[in-house]
Amino acid sequence: MSHTTSRDMFRSGIGAFAATLGSAIGLGNIWKFPFLTGMNGGSAFVFAYLLSVLLVGLPILVTEHVIGRRMRMNAVPAYAAAGRARIWSTIGYAGLIAAVLIMAFYTDIAGWVFAYVFKSLNAAASGRVLGPEDFQALAGGTLEPLAWQTMVLVLVVIIVGAGVSRGIERATKTLMPLLLVLLLVCDIRALTLPNSYAGVQFLFAPNPGRLSPAVLLSALGLAFFKLSLGMGTMTTYGSYLPDSTKILPNATRVALADTLVSLLAGLAIFPAVFSFGVEPNAGPGLLFITIPLIFSRLPLGWLFTAMFFILAAIATIGAMVSLIEVPTAFLAEKGGMSRFKAAVLSAAAMLVLGVFATLSMSPRYPGLKLFGLSMFDLFDFISSNILLPLGGIAIAVVGGWILSRDQYLGELGKNYLRQPGTHAALHAMVRWVAPVLITLILLNGLGVIRL
Repeated sequence: MSHTTSRDMFRSGIGAFAATLGSAIGLGNIWKFPFLTGMNGGSAFVFAYLLSVLLVGLPILVTEHVIGRRMRMNAVPAYAAAGRARIWSTIGYAGLIAAVLIMAFYTDIAGWVFAYVFKSLNAAASGRVLGPEDFQALAGGTLEPLAWQTMVLVLVVIIVGAGVSRGIERATKTLMPLLLVLLLVCDIRALTLPNSYAGVQFLFAPNPGRLSPAVLLSALGLAFFKLSLGMGTMTTYGSYLPDSTKILPNATRVALADTLVSLLAGLAIFPAVFSFGVEPNAGPGLLFITIPLIFSRLPLGWLFTAMFFILAAIATIGAMVSLIEVPTAFLAEKGGMSRFKAAVLSAAAMLVLGVFATLSMSPRYPGLKLFGLSMFDLFDFISSNILLPLGGIAIAVVGGWILSRDQYLGELGKNYLRQPGTHAALHAMVRWVAPVLITLILLNGLGVIRL
């Protein structure tokens, strides 16, 4: 039974699309997708990723929206209501914990990105090039990374505290087009470099010989994480969707646009990488070390370096907003407090844990470890490798098995005169395909499967 209240909602279809896309787009597009593509054979990984979005990403995204809009609640009570038992609220609680843990280390990385906007401009003014030592000093510091981490949290609190329509929707409708424009400018510059076509071939030329089970599993994990699945964000955003929004087309547009942004990020990076003879498998250092060195060799390279980090900073905002919205919506609705107070309390919890994550990256605090992992890596491991896959499996069970087929298709089929055949096919994928593939993600993340 659908629950309706006086909760704030997205006011338009384009606003719902922009907000959902803003949640999906983040450093996974600008940073993680390019470096994993470089390490996993280029086009082979791109193909595996597209397949993963189709088989896992889109079905779970749609299911979270179906449950969220049908129940009109934040993630914790929504799953209890959808599962018709309080035990299923653990999905929402696990997602809430995952969102807090992710923000603890994600805000640290986001702080590095914001810092690099100013560092690139300062380096240009002094006539020098940002090098590995600059990143090591930032990531391994204390006061500077903590200051940037606090700043980005304050920024997202201001956006989320303003409300769903006036804060989240308004901010994402402004930032997403700006991000696209900046990406296109960087793409045009990269594609005009000598030998840039080699980078295009690396991304798109068929290369089935590089496909392997390890590449497929890596792509599956990225597709699941990058679309903000399994942590309650898409369920919460689904609860704000107007009844006039057709869920499957909206989710499909989000998945396609998110993938497009990832590919555009690749086109901004790999043509330049190949043009200057840099190895594409630079790994996690691709964003903070390789990109500044490559762009410094271009005419007006300082401008493109700053522009690239500005678009990366924009990408982090939408993702952070959706992550903090999960506990904010829970506290505001269950605790009866104002959204702004709920956002401040959520950010405070994230900052407390974030301090440990940030300081654990510093050589001054080698003891900030647990189970042999720095607190930064531990928060990442618990959230990405355990909580999100478990949440995804449980969401597939609730959506595919506990909600009746008629209930699922009924919510999915709103505003249709006749139920499209694609809806039934998608429901079957949620029941049979997605749980198996997400289980593989879980087992791979835990090291049970080693390929």
